[in-house]
Parts: sequence; C-alpha cells; structure tokens
Amino acid sequence: MKAYLGTTLNGLTILSILFLLLVSSCSLTRRLDDNQALVRKLKLQNVDKEFSEQALTYVDRQQQPNNWINLQLYLTFNKKGKNNIGEPPSILDSNLVEYSRMQIEHFLRNKGYLKARVSSDIQIRKKKAKLTFTADEGPLFRIRSIQDSIGDSNVRLLYRINRPRFSHVQPGGRFDTDSLAYDRDEFYQIMKRNGYYDFYRQYINYNYDSTFNNKVVDIKTVIDNPDGKAHHPTYKINNTLITISNSAGRSTGKADTIQVDSQFRFVDYSHKFHPESVTRYVFQRKGDLYNIDQQSLTTSRLSELNVFRNVPNPVYIKLPDSVNRKLDSRIDIIPLKRMSDRVEAEFLFNSGRYGYNLGNTFTDRNIFKRAEVLQIKLNWSVLFDNANTATAGSIENQDFKIGANLVYPRIIAPFNVPTLGKYGVPHTTFSSSLQLFYQKGLVERRSFINSLTYDWVETARKQHTLTPISIEFSNGTIDPIAKSTLLSQNRYSYIYLIGRTVYTASSQYTFQLNANKLNTLGNFTYFRGFIDVGGNTLSLISKVLNTKRDTAGQRTLFGYAFAQYAKAEVDLRFYRYLGGNERQFIFRINPGIGIPYGNSNQLIFEKNYYAGGANDIRAWLPRTLGPGQFNRAVYPDSTTRNRLKYLDQFGEIKIIGNAEYRYKLADNFFGTKLKGATFVDFGNVWRLHETSDNPGGQFRFDKLFQSTAIGIGTGLRFDLSYFIFRFDAAFKLKDPQFSGADQWVLIKHFDELFHTGSFKNTYEDSHNETYRFMQLNFGIGLPF
Repeated sequence: MKAYLGTTLNGLTILSILFLLLVSSCSLTRRLDDNQALVRKLKLQNVDKEFSEQALTYVDRQQQPNNWINLQLYLTFNKKGKNNIGEPPSILDSNLVEYSRMQIEHFLRNKGYLKARVSSDIQIRKKKAKLTFTADEGPLFRIRSIQDSIGDSNVRLLYRINRPRFSHVQPGGRFDTDSLAYDRDEFYQIMKRNGYYDFYRQYINYNYDSTFNNKVVDIKTVIDNPDGKAHHPTYKINNTLITISNSAGRSTGKADTIQVDSQFRFVDYSHKFHPESVTRYVFQRKGDLYNIDQQSLTTSRLSELNVFRNVPNPVYIKLPDSVNRKLDSRIDIIPLKRMSDRVEAEFLFNSGRYGYNLGNTFTDRNIFKRAEVLQIKLNWSVLFDNANTATAGSIENQDFKIGANLVYPRIIAPFNVPTLGKYGVPHTTFSSSLQLFYQKGLVERRSFINSLTYDWVETARKQHTLTPISIEFSNGTIDPIAKSTLLSQNRYSYIYLIGRTVYTASSQYTFQLNANKLNTLGNFTYFRGFIDVGGNTLSLISKVLNTKRDTAGQRTLFGYAFAQYAKAEVDLRFYRYLGGNERQFIFRINPGIGIPYGNSNQLIFEKNYYAGGANDIRAWLPRTLGPGQFNRAVYPDSTTRNRLKYLDQFGEIKIIGNAEYRYKLADNFFGTKLKGATFVDFGNVWRLHETSDNPGGQFRFDKLFQSTAIGIGTGLRFDLSYFIFRFDAAFKLKDPQFSGADQWVLIKHFDELFHTGSFKNTYEDSHNETYRFMQLNFGIGLPF
C-alpha cells in the first residue's frame, strides 16, 4: 500500500517548444550560398519491390532528405560549429550523388542483376534539390549448377554433409553474393566447431561463370589447403591455466596456486576464489576437439557470474608435437571489487503533494569464495501533503524496506543436479525482507517474507523460475477513527485486509518464452506464465493436528490464521518489426486472477491486483484505478474522502492491454539515441464478487466494456545503450467511474484539458481532488 506521485505539463510549455523549433527552421534556404541546394526529395525508380527499400540505404547519408524534427533540433541547439545534436542539413554534392549511383548499381548486381545500370538526375528549384535514381536492371541471373573443389577429403565430407543445412545458395535460385558471403561464414563456424583451430575464412573462395548465356551462373566453391600441407589439421584441448589477478588488474606478489586436476592449474593473486567457482563454467575439457562455441560459452558464463570485471577469450598455445596437435589454453581474469555501494534518490511532486524516495544497495561479491553475491537493500519513501491546509507539511505516508539476497551461481539441492549452464548461469537465491508501512490516520502494517528461489535457462528461448517455499507473515494496526469511518462506509473487506494478522507458506513458478529477444527488432511472440499457490501444506497440517479455529471460523497454526489461495497470471505480447527507423509495433494482453479458498475468503492484501502506473495503464496513477466502475463519490462527506483518499484500489481479477508503436527520431540527441512511442492502454481490476466496499466493482462479462478504462498517449525514450530513460504523457480517454457517454472524458471535456471548467469543478466538489486528464510518467527501461 503506497501513494504515488506524478506531475503535469503546462500546455503553454508545449507550444513554446514547438514555436522555438519552427522559428529555428525559418529561412534555412536563404542562408545557403548561391551554388548550394538543400536535398528535400529522393526517388528511386524501376527497382524490384523486394529490394527498393534496401537500395535506398545505399544513397550516401549526406544526400538523403533530413528528418524534419532532427533538422530543427540541429538548427536550434547547434551553435558555433558543434554537430552533436540532431542532424546537419543535407546539402547537395554532385560527387556524393555519383558515388550513391555507383553503390546502388553495385548492390543490384550483387542481388543477381549482373547487367544492371543506374542513372541519376538532379532537379533544383528555389535552392531545393530533388534526386532521382533510375535503374535498368536487365535480366535476373539464376544459379544453374553448384560444384565444389576441396582438396582435403575430411573437409570435403564435412562440407557436403552440412551444406544442405546452412546454405542459402541453391540451383534455380537467384544469384546473390550476399548469400555466398553468408555461406562462407557459416562453414567457417562449422570448421571452428570441429577442431580446426587454424582455419581461416580466406581459405574459402567462390568461382562463378556467367558466360554460358545471359541468364544463368555456374558456381564452384573452392576450399584451399594451407600452403605446403595436404590437409587441414585438427586440435584437441590439453592443459588449462586459470589466472585471477587482484581487483586492480595486477598479478604480483604471492598467489594461491592449486593443481586442481590433470587439466586445470589455478593461480589466484586475489586470494579470494575457490577453483570450482571458475572451473565449473569452463566448457572446454581435456581431450575434447577445439570448439569455438565452447570457447564463447566459457567466456559468456564466467562474465555472467557478476564477480569478474574482465573475462577475455582464452589464449591458445599450440604444442610443438605435430602429431597429436594439442592446445594449451590460458584464461586471465580480473575480478570486480569485492564490496560496492550504490545510493539512489528521487523527488516527487504533484499538486501540493511532495516526497522523496531514498535507496541504498550494498553488494558483497564472492563472500564465500564461490562467486556468491550478497546484496543488502534499504529503501525509505516519505510523502508529504501540503494540499491539506490543516496538516500542511505533515507526513502522510512512510514506507521502509530492508532486504537481503544471497545468490549462488548454481542450483543448490539435496540431490545431484547437472551444471545447467549451456544457455545461462543458473541461480539459487535465499531472500529475506522486512517492510514497515505507515499511513497517517489510517494504518500501520508490517510484513516479513523469506523465500528460496531457483532460476535456470532451459534453452536460449526458455527460462524457468521456481520458488518452492516462500513464507510470508504480515499484520496491521488500524487507526480507531479510521476503523469507525470504514465501518460507516461498509468497507468491511478493507478493514479485514489491512488490519488482520496472517501468514502463509506458498510456492510459485514462472515460465518465460523469448525473453532474450525483448530488446531486438525481430518478429516474435513473448510469453510469461505465473502460478502462485499458498496454504495447502498448512491446511493439511492443521487438519491432521485438528488445530483451533479463530473467531472468524478459520483454522490457526501457532495462534494465527493462515491464508489459502491460488493465483495465476499471463503476459502475452506480439512484437512486429515494420522496417526502417527501428519502427516496431507491440500488442500486449496481461490477464490475471486470484482465488481465495479453503481457510480464506479473501486474498492477502499484497496478493491482490492493482491497476495504473508507468507500466500498464499510464493515464492513471498506480493503484488508483477501479475496481470496475467504483466511484469515490459514494463517500458522503469531504472529511471521509480526505481520510480515505489514499486507499489502494484492488481486485482479484485484472485484465491489462497495451498497443504501442515505437520509432526512432534521432541517432544523436545530446549523446543519446532519441526514440518515440505512441500508445493505447486499456483494462482494469475487478472484484470476484459484488461487495458493499466497492459498489460496481464486480467482474461481469456483460459489463466488461463499460468497466474498462482506456488511456492514450505518446512518449520519448532516451537510449543510452546501457539503460533507457523514458518519459510518457498519457491522457484519460475513457474513465469507467462515470456512466454512459460521460465515460469518454477526453472527447466530451477536451476544452478543460489545460483549463478548469464546470466538469472539473463538479468533480472536485464530489471527490475533494482535482480531475487530471493527463499523467506524466518518468521511468528507467521500457514499459514492457
């Protein structure tokens, strides 16, 4: 239970920014010299539709028309010759036009139009240039036959067995030099996976003959042997030396030196690591053929341990024995500093409410010399409310959290588990946290959670997280006046939820598909399924022991009632890449349901669903939407509304949906890649049953649309590579707390978007707060 804040953007500020950009763009052409022109149009004619978009990319960047926004940013912010914001004007250059023409022609020939010709035309009017490139593609050449000439019989066999699997070059297909290059790289990797340490791409060449007639090509793949040798040698892994320097990167002084086995020799200048912490994730074993994939896998997994600063690829040394052909390897590692501390802070403000959030994370790496990571996190949030003159400057909310996580980079279990490191480092996490929450005039709550969690990666696409045991204990103390107020409003469920003492023992499981693709631009489907079941073991024990029941009729253990429930949630997303400028469309649907049963008639407060916030329905603040069509105007007087204004709105059912269109605006905006987004959010939370607490909050299929909220908006993403800073402006389009046509608030009351009128005045009288059409959200990372 927590209050969240946002801010609003003055409409005048938006107009001022737009005006500044427009003024900066005025009379650009007047500033050009008489012999200069601005490239404003680009046209490509007579190119096959399959290649037309790609062919345009071969036009020199300086001869492509400017993106209007990027150009205005450049003209507005770049002074005194600085060129780091936006993009400079595209000034016509005939040399670059000719270079572009040749590049397009070369591209078409590489795509099978071996006789292609491209001409260029420049038209200038009022210092504005239009470029037209016209292609005469000629006949498309297709592949008639494919042969090979490979002197090494073993390499020839390997090539012929694998070629049908990897090759993009087939008889009857279009002749394409890009496909030949792809085939070269694929077979190079195959050789490197099969012991050919000394093999290079330069050994693979292609001869092709198009003289037979004007539409076919004969291709011959030639793989040469090393100079002076009759075949390509293969190599096997021999001994491995692992060297760990100190955190400063120095390998000086006395080291811990251990001969682990016949393969590994371990030299540790930091004196902080057990050999097994590293050798566990070295996938190249003595006697194995050299394999570049195992080499990359070793480097990746050691880096993922999060205790090393630098893990370069192994260095290989060929032994002088020319018969056995063995490789000794050496892995030199620099560890991170063992201890680190990170402090985070943010300030929040919205209509007289203000507050701050302070966080501190202490990290101790390799605490037991086996690459374990201990993290201790503290977080303190405070909210003040100056909008209430009677209590101006007083603390309305406080939330304090402290937690510790001990993470082992392996599966710790009472039985033997194989090393599940092929696709990612598995983890075992022991977690414990304490939360203290205070809300003035309402409640004090305390919760204590302990859990054991395993996570592992089955394949590159499939991830699993299993929490076999999570024990949660929570209790609350309600302010007597607030309790009386809640009772007068028939909010029995809320009193029961926030004021009772309860605990549970639960198990959770999460499965994710394609999580590794979330930051890519391909076409894929992401899926996350979550199941949480609690209280069944406690219920069995209580029945066997025939424990007492409390005054509410619930069975108890250790003197307290326990919770019993089942909860499930799905997050399904469809990602579609739409081409240039990193255009992408994402549709997301995120339903969930929680059902109390057995020893419970309500979910634990923390197990309920909530709507609103920066990652689902962005036009509403977190935990302020719903349930269903519930309207706070049911509270009869302003005193009650003020006291209950921070009550979280919850439900046992949620359906959240989003549709978002993303695109790139600028490659360089104050040192970041600037991207934009336009989105529609919809959904709500609902109660399983009709309750006096939340009239209109029950989930009903026949009222699903009427009780669904809709928000629209746009935003900016500042991509700094290592993280993304996000800014979204979202507007309430359809508000389910109203009825009929009145729900379409943005359409019906658009004139009050940045002004106060009769609608806002009426709302403030009935709710004791200002109705806000727009909500700004600031965040780190993408919303989904």
